[in-house]
Amino acid sequence: MRRKPGIMACVLLACALAGCGGEGAESFLDTQAMAQLHEVLRKQPRLPDGFTVRPGQAWRMPFGSGNKSCRALLAPAGGRAPEQALTAQAAVSYHGDGLGEQAGVGLARYAAGEAEEHLAALARARESCRAVRTSSGTDLRLLELPVEGAGDGAVSARLQGRLNGYPYAMDVVLSRVGDTLVSVVHTGMNEVDATRTREVVEAAISLVDA
Repeated sequence: MRRKPGIMACVLLACALAGCGGEGAESFLDTQAMAQLHEVLRKQPRLPDGFTVRPGQAWRMPFGSGNKSCRALLAPAGGRAPEQALTAQAAVSYHGDGLGEQAGVGLARYAAGEAEEHLAALARARESCRAVRTSSGTDLRLLELPVEGAGDGAVSARLQGRLNGYPYAMDVVLSRVGDTLVSVVHTGMNEVDATRTREVVEAAISLVDA
């Protein structure tokens, strides 16, 4: 049986939006939910002073290789959340006024209570993530980043060291708000202010709670 080109195009588009690629992944994109998340991220969150209000494209991981668990921990903030039972996702970024400062925010909505399961899996990934090292001079070590009271549960960490040979730091916080996974990264050269990270997280969660 020959498939119609239009049907195939829709399937490929759905996979692109969901970040498909893993075998056995079952994501059921809801076009209305997708539109809602994109609309949510078009709002003006109460970001810390110095951040641009207008959102940019989804944040991109600054390294192409490294520890698989570390990459899994960072991927949701760039719009590549876990796929199982995914119904919608969207991601944006904001530039801050600090040296190399950027915040990435990703929202992923799930069916059947899967958001809680994914957060648990990401917590396990965090335990397995010790460092990111690449041949281009990247050497980032995982440090503790205490975050209390973020949504219905949270996983957090700081990666600090050198990115392509330059001093670099990155905070990552993944929290669950109901059936939505809220993912935030906050980056900067030399260091990252944990207080500003928490303010970005609160701003992102407020978009879902509103």
